[in-house]
Amino acid sequence: MGLLELEGVVKHYREAEEEVRAVDGVSLTIAPGEMVALFGPSGSGKTTLLLLIAALLRAEQGTIRYAGRDLGGMSEREASEYLLRDVGFVFQNVHLMPRVSAVENAARKLLLGGTGKREAEARVIPWLDRVGLGERLHRPPEKLSGGERQRVAIARALAIEPGLILADEPTGNLDSARSKEIVDLLHSIARERGACVLLVTHDQEAAALADRSYTLRDGKLTATPQPPSTSDVIAAP
Repeated sequence: MGLLELEGVVKHYREAEEEVRAVDGVSLTIAPGEMVALFGPSGSGKTTLLLLIAALLRAEQGTIRYAGRDLGGMSEREASEYLLRDVGFVFQNVHLMPRVSAVENAARKLLLGGTGKREAEARVIPWLDRVGLGERLHRPPEKLSGGERQRVAIARALAIEPGLILADEPTGNLDSARSKEIVDLLHSIARERGACVLLVTHDQEAAALADRSYTLRDGKLTATPQPPSTSDVIAAP
């Protein structure tokens, strides 16, 4: 039994008169301690799939379960609690608050969850150190590089010690050495804490560190025995 289980998940959109099959019958199980990489061309449905798993979108058909709980049966409040406490979501757009220090930005989810300011900041500082920002704790986003802002967002996602980590191109703004460090960190967290990680990436070296990899194309998920060719490795939308 997996920590995350998807069975026949469907999510379609309409654009003008065309139906877009963003997610079209996806089934996937991820076990505790496992990291899975997801490839696919732009517009293939990867980000939509992550949003469904985060309960930010509702599936039209199929079932998504986390730790045995059916996301489709959650109330809005329960879905918000699940996203706040169980899911570490690393978005492509980092969504940091301007003119606020890296520590305060990284502590945001803990504060929203009711953790006191002093405790929240004490908990996020080790994570900022692990992503290489120990010397940048009090700098606001305006004084950080794009890669540094990305690492603040990663620390924010990890600081709640989530059971499920959804990472949408988390290494997109990082150099190759730092990218490997971040993916190694995600994999080690999965192992240490029994979390599961779903990593959307176009980085073949990053995907090589995953336990399994899949390609999502036209809403359909297929297993890939090795990272796909360069033509398939296109960044997520």
